[in-house]
Amino acid sequence: MKRSEEVRRILSLTTEEVLKEAHGQLKLFPTLDEVYDFLAEEMVNEFAKAAAGDHIVSFIMPVGPTQPYRLMAEKINYRSLNLKNVRFFFMDEYVDDEKDELIPMTSPLSFRGQIGPLLFNRIRPELMMPKEQIIFPTPENIKDLPKMIEDAGGIEVCYGGIGIHGHVAFNEPGPGVKDSNPRILEINEFTRTIDATRHSGVGGNLENFPRRAITMGMKQCLEARRMLLMTRNETPTFLWANTILRIAALGQPGDDYPVTHARNHKNLLIVSDYASCARPKYNI
Repeated sequence: MKRSEEVRRILSLTTEEVLKEAHGQLKLFPTLDEVYDFLAEEMVNEFAKAAAGDHIVSFIMPVGPTQPYRLMAEKINYRSLNLKNVRFFFMDEYVDDEKDELIPMTSPLSFRGQIGPLLFNRIRPELMMPKEQIIFPTPENIKDLPKMIEDAGGIEVCYGGIGIHGHVAFNEPGPGVKDSNPRILEINEFTRTIDATRHSGVGGNLENFPRRAITMGMKQCLEARRMLLMTRNETPTFLWANTILRIAALGQPGDDYPVTHARNHKNLLIVSDYASCARPKYNI
């Protein structure tokens, strides 16, 4: 079946039919607040398992969606949960358009700059993991990341959002994306456009929005022992996620929507709210 025909079919399904066909890989909540609390609770529970063990456990982490991080910090502080056995490999970061350098942390778009106020600055200092256990992809470590992850015992859980055409991290559609490793790439115009319009405060400034990024490879994401992904419509008027949520849950695996490769993962869960899984008004 052609992808366009497949999309028409899955958009014709009721939400209940989508859940049934997803065979447990999709979980929906009545509200976004419940989605964010579920994500925060899932992450903190994994960190608690690590704290009870005798070795460092590694996770692939996104910076967005940002809403669960405040909740995560509150839960960590409330439980006095020590993160010394937790290692974060962050998914991605924007790169300068002209040279292979990360954008400055002072930029409002910088993931490295955002994660402090979002999460780390909210956690009691005595509970924080050592700084060397917080790893962002950089031009300097990009070739070493696969070996670093292997030496660390692999990734326990890959957390992440799903983009409008199925990218996970900045793994854009393209031949062989399933087997891709960490790299610097050109961000395609679909991603740039929606990110420039979704990002609070930049006013859709496509002219100056970054054109390049560094990303964890899809290979590393798919090799995690568990994947927990999410997408959603942030507002009731900006309805962009309904189609990709259904493709992620039901679409045939293919390089045109990288997230569909995760459907073959033996431990995948996609979470969202019911409104983001509703049938669009028009099935074109």
